[in-house]
Amino acid sequence: MAFSININGSERSVDVDRDTPLLWVLRDVLGLTGTKFGCGIALCGACTVHIDGTAVRSCITTIDSIGDSKVTTIEAIGATPVGARIQKAWLDHEVAQCGYCQSGQIMSASALLAETPEPTDGDIDDAMGGNICRCGTYVRIREAIKLAAQVNGG
Repeated sequence: MAFSININGSERSVDVDRDTPLLWVLRDVLGLTGTKFGCGIALCGACTVHIDGTAVRSCITTIDSIGDSKVTTIEAIGATPVGARIQKAWLDHEVAQCGYCQSGQIMSASALLAETPEPTDGDIDDAMGGNICRCGTYVRIREAIKLAAQVNGG
């Protein structure tokens, strides 16, 4: 079945089954491999993308549920002001260790700051709670989010 979806500001056409997870459309059909497969059941956060600015797990989001929504992936998040601040803060705090979970972490953090420019520790915990980092860089993640919020004047 043919679907037209807006990915990173461009209309793309894909021919896939209607229940195909967005993750596999991004990675296997469109070649956007920055979004990672982790658990396949929305528990780890590695597959996080934005749909109309909201962080969602692409492993359980079917292509037929996208409709006219705008999808943003890690490949384009740096073009947004919040995404650019988060990516810079990630580098400044040397957040990444193995790096596998980092695209999902950055997508969740960007959605948080877009919605809550001055997050509390509780806000950060709530927004990032579904993103697992096997390397345990949680302290650096929190510091990077706070830095990105301060750069915004928060």
